[in-house]
Amino acid sequence: MHAYRTHTCAGLSAANVGETVRLSGWVHRRRDHGGVLFVDLRDHYGLTQIVADSDSPALPILERLRVESVVTIDGLVKARAEGTTNANLATGEIEVFAQNVTVQSEAQELPLPVAGEADYPEDIRLRYRFLDLRRERLHKNIMLRSNVIASLRRRMIGQGFAEFQTPILTASSPEGARDFLVPSRIHPGKFYALPQAPQMFKQLLMVAGFDRYFQIAPCFRDEDARADRSPGEFYQLDFEMSFVTQEDVFAAIEPVLHGVFEEFANGRTVSPCPFPRIAYKDAMLKYGSDKPDLRNPIEIVDVTDHFHGSGFGLFARMVEGGNVVRAIPAPGAGARSRKFFDDMNEWARAQGYAGLGYINIKDGEPGGPIAKNHGEEGTAKLIEALGLGPNDGVFFAAGKEGQAAKLAGLARTRTAEELGLIEQGVFQFCWIVDFPMFEYDEEAKKVDFSHNPFSMPQGELEALETKDPLDILAYQYDIVCNGIELSSGAIRNHKLDVMYKAFAIAGYTQEEVDANFPGMVGAFKFGAPPHGGSAPGVDRIVMLLADEPNIREVVLFPMNQKAEDLMMNAPSPVTSKQLRELNIRVVEQPGAKPAQPVAAAVAPDAG
Repeated sequence: MHAYRTHTCAGLSAANVGETVRLSGWVHRRRDHGGVLFVDLRDHYGLTQIVADSDSPALPILERLRVESVVTIDGLVKARAEGTTNANLATGEIEVFAQNVTVQSEAQELPLPVAGEADYPEDIRLRYRFLDLRRERLHKNIMLRSNVIASLRRRMIGQGFAEFQTPILTASSPEGARDFLVPSRIHPGKFYALPQAPQMFKQLLMVAGFDRYFQIAPCFRDEDARADRSPGEFYQLDFEMSFVTQEDVFAAIEPVLHGVFEEFANGRTVSPCPFPRIAYKDAMLKYGSDKPDLRNPIEIVDVTDHFHGSGFGLFARMVEGGNVVRAIPAPGAGARSRKFFDDMNEWARAQGYAGLGYINIKDGEPGGPIAKNHGEEGTAKLIEALGLGPNDGVFFAAGKEGQAAKLAGLARTRTAEELGLIEQGVFQFCWIVDFPMFEYDEEAKKVDFSHNPFSMPQGELEALETKDPLDILAYQYDIVCNGIELSSGAIRNHKLDVMYKAFAIAGYTQEEVDANFPGMVGAFKFGAPPHGGSAPGVDRIVMLLADEPNIREVVLFPMNQKAEDLMMNAPSPVTSKQLRELNIRVVEQPGAKPAQPVAAAVAPDAG
């Protein structure tokens, strides 16, 4: 017999009744029924019910053990008594009568329970993550993550992509987020950077003649945490293709994403291919966001023209001053009390806005200050233009275009949530396309890149030389699912003259471009193919499939909101010797508590 197990804790069924087996695992739960002890034994695969009574030599040992102790049990498989089977358990038809038990490791009192899904403070869960990972929901999420990555790999290889690994130690980039820097011991005063993404390397792979590349790439950005973004590091399905148009990129990745989501949908439906394409300008108008949740049926409408010369003086004056008015229909809201509308107005103020105007329609009669002052005829035209029913409502966001669009987008989401309009059990994908190449930076008082500086402008050099920069669109796109941006992507700018001109518009000289991006500039001088790609976020894909609101629930060992690993005590101070080797002196900030050096270092396993 094997030293630890003949079966896993999910491997026994009625067919094994009468067999002597050996199982190993953790004591998950114990139930003492007065002389008969029931133990749920758990391993990675599942649970098996163990029974020990006064005839079992294992009883006194099992009685004294705390839950989460690790044991090996020899026993006889028996059929459960009629009426005690558990259809929700793979081993629910049987139980194992314990004949012998070996204690492999005794558990101390637990800082958090493993059985059950009670919520616990973040600091406890992260400090004892190895216990947290034993819990059923989290364990299941991490296995889902593993299976999703395996499926992504399989599908990408099936699409003709080859997997390569790009460097982790690289050069710092002046663009993008803040870098994590790594000091060089053999080059005093110089630093490597951890890659924010393999962007330049994957483009150089295309220049090197590899046609289709992908990898499950680790990326490092010194950014603050959010519900859908881990602080420090994350993983993405990074890919790039040569000799492709934007539509070729979409055609390659859509079956991969659709297939993975369908494989792990668990009864939910997935948008069919091809996914809808929505221009950035239309997305900002209709949804107030470039990450629209298409499960929400509400569409925002521009109603600025309706308020020229309106009796509702506030909006009339705003419109005359060049502002816009956006309407957010609220189907069925007329049946709600006035408090619903007033609460929405207060919510908008809490978000930092002046408020939300509204019209509520009850049995065909429009009410509220806007309806009263806008005039009967004007209100009727507005209601007709919006297609509102006799018991609907509508909210209004007014202000500068960007401000009104943002408030309208937030109100669209809030309204749909309050009215229960968001469709459940679906994954709604879309592409956002035609992003502006440039934007005006009000702070710096200059034109700058709005998104990715290495995107190909639509119209290429001619557009850069003849158009207003703020009117130029880029071959740039985002893939969005249920209001979550999975990735950005672009057809790349592979022509040096176009690149230099684009950077010049943003205020960079040719010398600065050459100095900041020497690898890419040098490579493009020797023949670069047209190429493009994207990089859907693995963490966010799994978060959606697991239906988790926070990304930490699908990451093995996440950091907290302050970018600290409470389990491993990172970041941590280092010894004076280590600092000397790196030619670094730590300058303490005024009032800061001096860092204590680490007593010893643990050598990591070799890869």
